[in-house]
Amino acid sequence: MATLNAHVAFNGNCEEAFNFYSKVFGNEINMVMRNKDIPSEVPSPAGETEADKILHISLPIGNGCMLMGCDMPTAFGEATRCNSFNISISTDSEEQTEKFYNGLLEGGKVNMPLDKTFWGSYFGMVIDRYGVQWMISYDYGQQ
Repeated sequence: MATLNAHVAFNGNCEEAFNFYSKVFGNEINMVMRNKDIPSEVPSPAGETEADKILHISLPIGNGCMLMGCDMPTAFGEATRCNSFNISISTDSEEQTEKFYNGLLEGGKVNMPLDKTFWGSYFGMVIDRYGVQWMISYDYGQQ
């Protein structure tokens, strides 16, 4: 079976964001690679001033899924956010839903308040302090 993982690019604050996500989700970052880790014989879009920026970082979220990210090399332009993309997290309980929702909301803003829905979920939407849009949901049918 295929696995879908989310990858988010940042403008120089990827490490800060992933330290925040690690705290919110209660998991440890399992891989960090910086631009300076690229072997010298491999072409890199990152400039010398970007040596300490994140090339790749990953954080396990659950059930084999990873949240991955990087700092966008300036050669690729600025990382931007759009309103047509959300990272959706399905939780194991109302309590976990509230923990993730409230954690991501710290310094962010509500896009949709957390509440019971007509479709049988405990659901809410948050834009976190880094501009990443999240949907957090617990499906009552999984009990």
